[in-house]
Amino acid sequence: MSSLSDHTEASLTRARSQLIERGEIPVGIVNELTRRSWRRSMAAGLAPLATARVHGLNPSDLRALVEREQQFISCARPVMDYVFGHVAGAGNIVILACGNGIVVNALGDPLFLDKAARVALQPGHSWHEAERGTNAIGTALVENAPITVHGREHFLERNGFLTCTAAPVHDPRGQSLGVIDVSGDWTSRSHHTETLVRIAAQMIEAQIFNARHRGCFRLSLHASAEGLGSLAQISLAFDEAGQVIGANHAARAVFTRLDLAAGAVALETVLGVTLAALMKQAPAGGGPFALRLPGGRIVHAECYRPPPPPGAITTRRPAAADALAALDTGDPTFHDLLTRARRLAGKPVPLLLLGESGTGKDVLARAIHLSGPRRGGAFVAVNCAALPENLIEAELFGYRAGAFTGAAREGNPGRLREANGGTLFLDEIGDMALGLQTRLLRVLESREVVPLGGGQPVRLDFALISATHRDLAAEVAAGRFRADLYYRLSGMSLALPPLRARQDLKAVLATLLARLAPGRAISLAPALLAAFAAYPWPGNIRELVNVLNGAVALLEPGECQIDFLHLCPDFAARLRRPAAPAAPARRETGAFAGAAPLTLRRLSQTAVREALESAAGNVSEAARRLAISRKTIYRKLRDSGLDW
Repeated sequence: MSSLSDHTEASLTRARSQLIERGEIPVGIVNELTRRSWRRSMAAGLAPLATARVHGLNPSDLRALVEREQQFISCARPVMDYVFGHVAGAGNIVILACGNGIVVNALGDPLFLDKAARVALQPGHSWHEAERGTNAIGTALVENAPITVHGREHFLERNGFLTCTAAPVHDPRGQSLGVIDVSGDWTSRSHHTETLVRIAAQMIEAQIFNARHRGCFRLSLHASAEGLGSLAQISLAFDEAGQVIGANHAARAVFTRLDLAAGAVALETVLGVTLAALMKQAPAGGGPFALRLPGGRIVHAECYRPPPPPGAITTRRPAAADALAALDTGDPTFHDLLTRARRLAGKPVPLLLLGESGTGKDVLARAIHLSGPRRGGAFVAVNCAALPENLIEAELFGYRAGAFTGAAREGNPGRLREANGGTLFLDEIGDMALGLQTRLLRVLESREVVPLGGGQPVRLDFALISATHRDLAAEVAAGRFRADLYYRLSGMSLALPPLRARQDLKAVLATLLARLAPGRAISLAPALLAAFAAYPWPGNIRELVNVLNGAVALLEPGECQIDFLHLCPDFAARLRRPAAPAAPARRETGAFAGAAPLTLRRLSQTAVREALESAAGNVSEAARRLAISRKTIYRKLRDSGLDW
């Protein structure tokens, strides 16, 4: 991890005084990384005491960017959830930015999300170094290396309250896709975060590698058989002609001549073996085998062969059940809910989905759309809680060209018009501002919309589904939600049961595992299954998906049973202490209330203890599982007073 943060407070204060008062970057006081970044910031025309050049994307452009970066975002999202599970409670946010430095996703502690928004550390805003000066996101992109920027190491004085760690993410050809970043208040800095972010970047790269090369030959290499399937393995993808078309970071570091940016490279050039010879060595049924590299070194390898293309004769598959039937996993209450939803699909009745965060309201809404007569139309989902209040009106109702400063030249039709002929899904409707509730009510009553800036009314025809985790009747009584809008939205209410109240946990687990690991018969150890059944699942289905996703990723090749050792250490600790108090909420992805707030120091100690226990006291094995050195294990044991 490259770091700007090796300055003492005294030296940093002295350096910034010279920078601010005389516009000079001192020699010998700050390190070379800082000097380079500050110099670039000054060359970009920035001044330490100036405000940043803030040019946030309008909703339409941000939506277009998110669509272009969809694979990157979808591969990164489970990893962001995993990272947040490690830093929750310490006032942090997890950020994903694309290759030009624009933030495309953020989640974290709500209070710090609000604080970060004051300096536009939020989706749609660029944190490229040329616009924000020295900062972890922009500087990591320029340096193409993991970076930590702490406190007043930020070039702009107004960003000095932050401590940020970012690591670049590359595609299988070595091109930069963007960065993953953890930011928080400068008082909450932890060196644990540097390792966490670096590993997170590798996890995203592994997800992208697999996503882009599902139908290709893939080869994994490692010095030990146990290393196959880990983040440390070398991964190569190649086509039927034996040309390498993708490689992970480890492969590019070992095979230095592997420059895929310049084009495909022959497998024989890299490994000294032709594709035909490699296929002869690899077991037909899969599994590890020994492979001799150029120079005589023997490594452990595992090869994936894509299935053969379909022949001329195909077998007819049974018709798939519709989307609502696919959600029916045996719980009587949920079955009755799905039955009611099927009868209502396509009827001119607005639906209001109620339930705790993470119960799958968005999934149910999409299934209702796909199972009804409007399935050929668009399903337009709007998260009313995620859009900034000053943008939500333009996002929903659209605007004419030049309607306001920053408006797109061609205007924007708005989400309501995009849903014409299909379904409009208003998620977290209980968080909509009162002023917008009034205008939305008029649109729902008239079924016409007038874009911002004026123009002719546009007739609308869409099915309406809304969702909230709030008690809207109580919100109406408290004066925070319009009664007339509530009655307009709730033509029929469907209440989703929380996961802890459902009787189909085993079936839900089987369905999720089949989706997360297709083709693998994965199960849970009996003790873990019992612990899952006793756990209250405050984050509901969303929390369960995140837990299983991380556990499946940690399974070794050939393993087919998930146990405690495959879980995130702090979650495993919560399973063993089911009566622990609630954890802090996070915005966007639901409330997690299964554990007391943990500091990063305590998380680190818990991780070490869990790893040592699962490794039966073998320090080398524990270090391998945590992806840290034995020396670090011993230091953490000494610092925390753990006796092992």
